[in-house]
Amino acid sequence: MSKQQNGNRRSFFLVGIYGLWGLITGALAIPASLYLLLPPRLRRQSQWVEVGDISNLKPDTPEEMIFKRNRVDGWKVVTERTSAWVVKTGSGEIFALAPGCTHLGCAYHWNSQQKEFVCPCHTSAFSIDGKVLTGPAPRPLDRYEVKVEGTKLLVGEIRTA
Repeated sequence: MSKQQNGNRRSFFLVGIYGLWGLITGALAIPASLYLLLPPRLRRQSQWVEVGDISNLKPDTPEEMIFKRNRVDGWKVVTERTSAWVVKTGSGEIFALAPGCTHLGCAYHWNSQQKEFVCPCHTSAFSIDGKVLTGPAPRPLDRYEVKVEGTKLLVGEIRTA
């Protein structure tokens, strides 16, 4: 075998090896750079979630309604189970309170004898409309945006009071 044929063969294999390295590098680098440089796909889910039927709500008697809601976390969509305390006032107004105490986020409950919401963690108490009666809660209960379609209650984002 001559020296020229040996050199051509060597350069052929080097070009092949470098080309293969280039393909592998591109195959790994392109998705990684897209992941790092481009924002996640915007998945606009309907922000309104159906909670339930409100035709049987009694005035001034809170009812806890449990529903499922999708939460988008980057590229991941998580379906979570959550609740809202729904209140129908004597005048027919309907509002929904978020389920966590504004002190440390503990789940509170309705005490029908004292007509107040009570947090079992640190004994904060709230009126039926979510205002603080006794602390240590720093502010009123958070409310959901609400919309009524027929007899169905829809909730949106949580608004802090």
